[in-house]
This record gives sequence, structure tokens and C-alpha cells, in this order.
Amino acid sequence: MTSFRQTLALKAVVVMICCLPISLLAQSDTTAVDTMSENDSVQTIYPLIYYNIKKSRSTASASVVNGTAIHYTPVASFPMGLAGQLPGLKINQTNGQPLNEGMSMLLRGRTPLVLIDGIPRSLTEIGIEEIESVTVLKDAVALAMLGVRGAGGALSVVTKKGAAMKSEITFSGQWGTQQATRNLIGKPLDAYQYAQLYNEALKNDGLSVENNGFSDAAIQAYKDGSDPYLYPNVNWTDQVMKKSAPMARYNVNARGGNEFFKYFVNLEHFNQDGLLKTDDGNNYSTNAGAKGYFVRSNVDVKITDRVDAGVYIMGRIMDLNAPGSDGTNNVFQSILNTPNSAYPIRNPNGSFGGSSRFQNNILGQSLYSGYFIGHTRTVLTDFYLRRELDDLLPGLWAKARVSFFSDMRENYTRSKGFAVFQIMNNDANTPVYGQYGTNSEQVNNNAVAYQNRSNFQEFSLGYSKNRDRHDLDILLLANRDNLIAGSNLKLTVQGISAHASYVYDKRFIAELAAAYNGANRYPSDGGFKYGMFPSMGLGWNLHNETFLKDKSWLSELKIHSSYGMSGLDNGSYFTYIQSYNNAPTTYFGSTATSTTTIAESFLANPNITYEKANMLNIGLDSRFLNDRLSFDVDYYFNKYRDLSIIRGTNSGTLGIAYPNENIGKQNNSGVEAVLGWRETNGKFGYSVSVNAAIQQSKLIYNGEPAQMYEWMQRTGHPVGLTYGYIAEGLYQTQEELDNRATTEGYTPQLGDIKFKDLNNDGVINQYDMTIIGSEKPLILLGSSLGFKWSQFDFSTLLVAELNRQVYPSGNSYREFLEGVGQAFEMHLDRWTPANPNAGYPRLTTNGGPYNGEFNNAATNSFWLRNGNFLRVRSIELGYSLPASILNRIRLKSTRVFVNGYNLFSLSSKTFNGADPENYRGLYPIQKVISFGVHIKL
Repeated sequence: MTSFRQTLALKAVVVMICCLPISLLAQSDTTAVDTMSENDSVQTIYPLIYYNIKKSRSTASASVVNGTAIHYTPVASFPMGLAGQLPGLKINQTNGQPLNEGMSMLLRGRTPLVLIDGIPRSLTEIGIEEIESVTVLKDAVALAMLGVRGAGGALSVVTKKGAAMKSEITFSGQWGTQQATRNLIGKPLDAYQYAQLYNEALKNDGLSVENNGFSDAAIQAYKDGSDPYLYPNVNWTDQVMKKSAPMARYNVNARGGNEFFKYFVNLEHFNQDGLLKTDDGNNYSTNAGAKGYFVRSNVDVKITDRVDAGVYIMGRIMDLNAPGSDGTNNVFQSILNTPNSAYPIRNPNGSFGGSSRFQNNILGQSLYSGYFIGHTRTVLTDFYLRRELDDLLPGLWAKARVSFFSDMRENYTRSKGFAVFQIMNNDANTPVYGQYGTNSEQVNNNAVAYQNRSNFQEFSLGYSKNRDRHDLDILLLANRDNLIAGSNLKLTVQGISAHASYVYDKRFIAELAAAYNGANRYPSDGGFKYGMFPSMGLGWNLHNETFLKDKSWLSELKIHSSYGMSGLDNGSYFTYIQSYNNAPTTYFGSTATSTTTIAESFLANPNITYEKANMLNIGLDSRFLNDRLSFDVDYYFNKYRDLSIIRGTNSGTLGIAYPNENIGKQNNSGVEAVLGWRETNGKFGYSVSVNAAIQQSKLIYNGEPAQMYEWMQRTGHPVGLTYGYIAEGLYQTQEELDNRATTEGYTPQLGDIKFKDLNNDGVINQYDMTIIGSEKPLILLGSSLGFKWSQFDFSTLLVAELNRQVYPSGNSYREFLEGVGQAFEMHLDRWTPANPNAGYPRLTTNGGPYNGEFNNAATNSFWLRNGNFLRVRSIELGYSLPASILNRIRLKSTRVFVNGYNLFSLSSKTFNGADPENYRGLYPIQKVISFGVHIKL
């Protein structure tokens, strides 16, 4: 029998390596089972990353979400579907361009490490339906075995595996339409309003309107549109953007197996069209779209009764499209920098409009400057071999695995140049044009943007013993991760780690864990610098105590705590080695005798090391009323030290940039809570869940120089606060100007921002700058509601951020930047003698003796705004065909659904209806309405 199993297993290995799709044909006579029910996803976490452990047997702080919660999220990067679902995880998106979403991800205020099946990866774009679960690991015990990589927390993705079940084939299709959310706080002004405000700003700056501004005749022509060529009024956003664009996702996967052979095979295609207009006359696309193809094959084989093996293979191909060599974001930057009156779209003779100042016609830039393709190819392979060592010691096992990863992005640029023309006279019959730029043939270039590869090796030895009241789990681990990014030298992170968990009588839990690892980019004799990162955790399952065990209203009540140290490999690229480069040639005397000098490339730091974090976590997990009511809460306090920063007391007299030093200290603390209710009554069931995270930080040390006044200190305040002047409104009267404190380098005018003289010395200067803005903790909220009635189901997800502040600035908010930039509707509420209670200072063109930019543009509290928002992240309504119909058409399940994503947001008046995450004029974030079907055969 054993020989037969070995032969069968070996054949299976050959099949899965040489012809992966053949696994679709594997059959099993066993009964189909669900490998992870919804209840399991709540009760099971992955604190050790390397094997499962029940929540009741762990002291770790970790939160998990089932992959089904994000399967129908119309995004390319899976973390964006996690927003609001995992307490403590903050996901923001600042750009809507496909595959360039400007996504940021913070876990308890730090950037987490991404793991896929327990191996560190840099991937955030994978097939969404291949995800079984996503877990955030947040405390010392959960992160201990990551050692020098754990201080930022971790986002652990577990992909789907095969199961002993009849083959199950699933098809999903999702088709949707995208519409842009507003990407600016204020709408750009039309040419008539722009000209009026520009003339006003010239007068405010003491400049001549006659020589620099718009004439009365021009203003009237802008108003009545009588001459759209000489006096154009172009809404450039409408010219280059479509009202809507399609998106689609297709997925087919197969899952099944038997006692010896289990498989999961997945194929997914994602196609997101862009919102830029195209020209059918081009034989290529200038739109900002993206396409992705993802394939995964996870195969597990039982070679003998004691030996298991597996091969997990993932591949992806992604194509990003954009207009011209300048790219999509430059089109939107041009819109911000170009007034509606700058030039016509086209001249009477069909040529592109332009001028000496505006030589890049936006329509030409978007449609006729060529195109760009970014082509990414990725291959990932994981192999493992596991043997039970019961013949040596019952409960003992050993596992070895290796992984290879290759990722390459190649850019293809097909760029063209085009000329623009400006009408130089008023004679409509014989116009005279001035030409700027030239038409040029297409220039073709391609280059490798990046090429990353890595190999990973790991050996683990585990022991598990359950006897009477004693449960013991031990894991020993040794791994090595080699990464090569582009032309850089290899980065190697290696070391050993261990974890031990002991549970007595299902009541008391004790965990010990430690890692001893390091990297090769630090000064040391052996080429590696290692560190020890220990942690421990204690837990108490009170619900198993005699005095609570028989209480029918109580399902779970556990208190747990952990404390330990973790690290972060944040060293620069061999910066402990002093290097030199050739300096410019120096000449001596009249005979031009020269010598070549050398200078330091940077100042080396021979003491560079990894960052460290001491992490404390205290938590309570509880379930009541037959698991209908749940409440979990965690308090954490993390002390970060040896942070790699540039010393605040650096001086330019050194003649070279100061190096990063491990001198920074800061504390992060907060509270996270999840409250849920779940109820089922016959055909009707519903669930409600609310999670909240309160996050605070405090700067302890950053080498800040001694300040003259206490209010100038940043130490002791939250990290990342804005530093500037305190605004006290606008100057309203000449008396205020006469009695004001003197502003160094500038004479304020009526309507300028008035700053507070903190030291009362009669002068506004750097000694009056301080921390501005609120120091209240950031509050993250997420809420989900779902119900099911008969064949219908409904769910919604809300995401909110409170105590958030934003600082609108730059060419998406300020007027006439560089003297000719755009102006917006908020500028209509500018200060004038007739509008003293204005929401905006007097206007300026950035020129002249009274240019208010020197004063008003200084960082100050006038511009700080309330950034709170509540976003309806998703709404979904589904219908599942009843069993009577499914039996006739021989399907296991069929569900159709309609889904809305980013449908609308409620936010402070700061945003004036704009998207609260993308309000600076970048490519708009989309709201998506989609229809889909999910069929299981």
C-alpha cells in the first residue's frame, strides 16, 4: 500500500510541475467540505505566521478578515479593500490612476511588512480571489519571529489551498462602470472671473493693470464668448476626461483533491479602463488604463504516511498605459497650471493653440504626444517538504522550504513632439501665427525600470504535545532571505527564532518567543549584524474557570498581555563605508595648471544599526449569548528607539550632508476595540460590527537643537504635526497695520494674514513659530452591516477618520501660482474692503512690492482645515438561486449581485464636495457601480 501511495504521489509531483492545469481533472470520492467557515475566520488567527493556532490558545494581538470580504472589491491592490475592516490598519488612497493609486498603509502608525504564505514579499497586486484570509499582526508575541523585520507590524496573506473534497470549479465575473469623484476643493474659474480677479490681484500688488492685466474689452469678450480664439474659455478637465469608463474582472478556479493530492488552481483577469479621452485616429491607446493577469497553482501531495510536499506557484503580468512621455499625472498638473483663458483648444486653421508661456497644449499632451506602457512580469515559486518524526518522538515534525521570486518592470515610451501656435493679431481674415515648439516623429525607447529577485530558504522543527491538562507547542526556525533590487548589491536577512506556547487546563496561557537575526548592511566583523529580540505573553481564559464555566450567557472571556522587543532593518545602503567621488577640476595660476580633487560622496556613519521597539499590549476578548455578542479591546504602548534620522542640530558649515544616525525616539500608543452582534432566526439573519482605533504618538528625542523658547520645541508633541505661525485672522483696518508687530522681510497689507507675536518682542520671525494644529489623537472607525433573508443578502461597509487635519496648499488651492496659474471658486470669497469676513486673504499675483506670498504663503494655522470624513466604502445586494433551481441545472450555487464602491462621502466643508483623500487635483478616485455573478460547479 505504501509503495502504491509513493508511486501515486511521485506521479502527482511530476504532473503539478510539468502541467499545472491538469489538476483541474483531479477527482475525489470524499465529501465536499468548507475549509474555512465564517466562524473559523473569527476564531482562528495566525500569530506565528508559520502555522495556525486557535485564538483561545494564544496571547497575541492579531485581527483577521476572511478573503471573501474583499473578493468583489473593484481594485487592483488588495490592501485597499481592507480599509475599515481591521482595527488599527489605516489605508489611504491619494490617486485614482490604475496601478498607481498612491496607496499608503499604516498599522498602529507604522508601515507593516507584507507576508504571503509566511514569506516577506513586496506584492500588493495579486489575484484577489486567491486570498483565503488576511491577518494583521500587531504585538510582540505575534511579531517575535520576524525579529529585525517586525517593529512595523505585519500584514499576513494566506492563499487558498486544496482540500479533500470533490472537485469544485468556481467562475466569477464582475462588470462595472467608473465615474470620477471630484479631485479639487474648488472648481477652476472661467475666463471671465479669472480675468477680473487677476486684475484685482495686480492692483493689490501695486502693479499696472494696463501693462500686465486684462483690458476691459478682453474681459467683456471672455464674458460673452464673442471671440473664442483670441479670448478663449476652455474647461480643460472636460476636454480630456470622459464621464465614465468600464472595468471588468474575470476569475475561474478549481479546488479539490483527496487524501494524497490536494490542489487549488486560480486564473484571474482584471481590466480597468482609464477616464481619459482617446482619439480613434490613433492606432494605439493614450488612456490611463491597466490590465492584469494572475495565475496561481497551490498543490499539496502526501508522498508517504509521514512525508508531505507542496509546490505553490504564482505568476502575474500587468500592463499600465498612459499618454505620452510625460505621463498621466503631468496632464493633471498642466490642468492646474493652465487658466481657462490661456489659449484655445485649436486655432481656426486646426493647429493646436498655445503661447510662449504655455507651449504644451493639454489636448495635444493627452492625445497626441505618444503613449507609454509599463509592462510588469512576476514569477513566484514556493516549495516545501514536511516530515512527521513520530518514529523519533510523538508530536515531532520537521519542514524545509525554499522560494524563488522574480519581478521585472519594463517601460516602453513612444513619444512625439508637436507645435503650438498663437494668433498674433485681430484680423480674422488673415491671422498671423507665432509658432512655439516643433512637430517631430515618434521616438521609441524602452528601458528596464526595475528588476528584483530573491531566494528564500527556511528550516523549521516543531513539537506538539497534548496530554491531560497540558498543551505544549514548540517551534524552532532558521531562515535566510536574499534580495537583489536592480543593480544593488545583495541584501541578506538571516537568523534563527523560536516560539513556545504552554496552555494549562485550557485556562492559563504562557508564550515565549525570540529571534536572533540580522542583515548584511551593517558594520561587523563577519559581515552581519545580529540582534536578539525576545518577547513573552500571558493569558487567562476566565470562561473555563469553575465559577464561570457553566454560565450559559458566556461563551468566551479571556484577558491577555504581551511584552517584548522587535526590530526594523532601516539601514541605508552600506553607509558605514566612507566613499569618495571625483570633484570638479580646480585651476591654479594663469597657465591653467589643473588638478582633480576628490570629495566624500556622503558622511559615513560607522555606528549605523537597526531600529528597535519595546512593545506592550494588554487585551480582552469576549463572547456572550452563544457568540451572538462579541467585544474585543486592546491597549498598546510601543516605545521606538534607535530610529534612523538626521540629527536636528546639523549645520551647513560641515560642507556635506549629515548622515542618518540611530538617535530617534518616539512613543506610539492607543486603544483598539471591536463590538459585534450576530443573529440568525430561520431564514433571516443579520450582523453588525463596529471597530475603532484611537492612535497617539509622542516625539521623545530627535536631536533637536536647544530652542530659545519652550513653544518652539517639537519634542514632547505628537509626531508629524505642522510647524508654523499662529494666525489671528486678517488685517482689517489701517489701525491694525499701524500697531502691528513688524514682520521680518515684508510689509503686510490690508487683507493679509496676521500672525501672533508669541514672545511679544514686536517682531514676527522664526521665534514666533510653534506647533500648530490639533494634538488630539487620530480616530479610525469602521462599521459593517449585513443581513440575509431567504435568498437575498445585503452588506455595507463604512470607513471614517476623525481628528484629521489637512493643509491645502500649492497650485491646487492657491491663486495664480508662478504669476499665471489657475484660480478657483474659493477665491471669490477673498478679502476686500467690502468683504471683511472673507474666508480667503487678499489676492496676489506673486509679484510687485506688495506681493502677499511672502506673508500669506508662510506655513501658518490659517490654512489648517478639518479633514474628518465618513466614506461609504461599499454597498452590495445579492441574490442566490434556490436549491430547487440549482438541482435542475446541476450547479452547487449561483449568486448574482450588484455592488457600489466609493459611492459617496460625508466630509467637512473643507473639501466642498471633493474627495477627502484626493483633493489636490491628481487623477480622480473612482466610484464604481458593478454587476457580477458567482457560479460554483
